[in-house]
Amino acid sequence: MMSLERVLMGSALLLILGSAHAQEGRNVFTQGGSQPGAAPCVACHGADGLGLAAAGFPRLAGLPAGYLRKQLEDFKSGARSSPVMQPLASALTEEEVGTVTQALATMPAPAVATLHRSVMPANAAQKIALQGAWDRQIPACVSCHGPAGVGVGEAFPPLAGQSAAYLVAQLNAWQSGARHNDPNDLMGHIAKSLTAEEVQGVATYFSSLSGQEAKP
Repeated sequence: MMSLERVLMGSALLLILGSAHAQEGRNVFTQGGSQPGAAPCVACHGADGLGLAAAGFPRLAGLPAGYLRKQLEDFKSGARSSPVMQPLASALTEEEVGTVTQALATMPAPAVATLHRSVMPANAAQKIALQGAWDRQIPACVSCHGPAGVGVGEAFPPLAGQSAAYLVAQLNAWQSGARHNDPNDLMGHIAKSLTAEEVQGVATYFSSLSGQEAKP
């Protein structure tokens, strides 16, 4: 049987290693990676990781580490196109990708508004968000992204509270094919079925759902 002393020493070592791992992730976020071109995330995504809405830079704080890792890997491979993010992601080592995504996942995110199922959509865009448009084979956004767009696991990221500019840019990227990094091109099909007015309306709706009571 392992002695109590060895158990305590092992536990202490794990705590030290975990703390060092977390600190490395925070360093990548605030100072950048070890390779040339690996700029700090904070420069665009803000000191708190909540993004810069006016510039269309998204919130990263509180997003699942697995989702963030996949996006960085997809920027590297070109499955998700971005002239800004592709060189930055490519400059990160595999270890840095792992540590910074874990650090971001633990950063606090804003509260999301409570959304009651009994509330009826007030316009066409909100109807797509909450109920879909099945005559055009468009499922409700919340059927995958969760109630009030809070996100579901690592496959379906939060929509609530992301800036409207960012959400519009992503839907446009799905429409054009610049972004094609989901299984079976589900989002590509959905985005291509939306009008420009619907894209703007859905994005505006979800951007309003953070930190205040939802008013559909």
